[in-house]
Amino acid sequence: MRRTVIIKAFFILITVSLPLSLFAQKEVRKNIRKGNKQYEQQKFSDAADLYGKAVEENPESKEAIYNLGNTFYRQKEWDKAAEQYQHFAGLEQENPEEAAAGWHNIGNSLLQKKELQQSMEAYKMALRLNPQDDETRYNLAVVQKMIQDQQDQQDQQDQQDQNQDNNQQQQDQQDQQDQQNQRAEQPDQPEQMSRDNARQLLQAIEQDEQQTQEKVQQIKAQEREQKVEENRRNNRNW
Repeated sequence: MRRTVIIKAFFILITVSLPLSLFAQKEVRKNIRKGNKQYEQQKFSDAADLYGKAVEENPESKEAIYNLGNTFYRQKEWDKAAEQYQHFAGLEQENPEEAAAGWHNIGNSLLQKKELQQSMEAYKMALRLNPQDDETRYNLAVVQKMIQDQQDQQDQQDQQDQNQDNNQQQQDQQDQQDQQNQRAEQPDQPEQMSRDNARQLLQAIEQDEQQTQEKVQQIKAQEREQKVEENRRNNRNW
């Protein structure tokens, strides 16, 4: 991944829509030089302030804008960095290679945010402007591989989810079939229970009948004894 590099004054011509006063131009250059010095000392916050002042004095200073994007990038403020690089790429109409550098760093900023699709498009834009940039081509290949890996992981997860759904559906169907089979077997149980109840009822009836017969026999025996006793009494009376 390309490291952001400060654009020196002699690389970029400062173009403005309206002529700047000589004093204003000097202030812009002064703040850019001070910003460069702070940047080289890795005092990125101070450098950002100085580049920001230069941009306020000249909103179309491509050098100040690009370098301001660098300071944001080094401070891991990816959104702000991408915004400045985009601003720079929009202003740079004369040098395709410099515009490509802006798009390359837009791709880097978006990659840091894990916005892979947008990062890939930024690298493609950089290669359209500078097809010879091997570093951008390498970054593009890396992002495309990351996107493919994500897609493969998603496909694998989708397949696992589908397998789980199929297994659950099969289990539900099996449970439903088991319930149907259980319901189909249940009518045999009342029939078996009816035979058992009938057997118990018959035994109860037979027992009651036996007890009844015993009572009848007892009554008949008592009647016979009573008759025998009566006959004895009658015989004595004679």
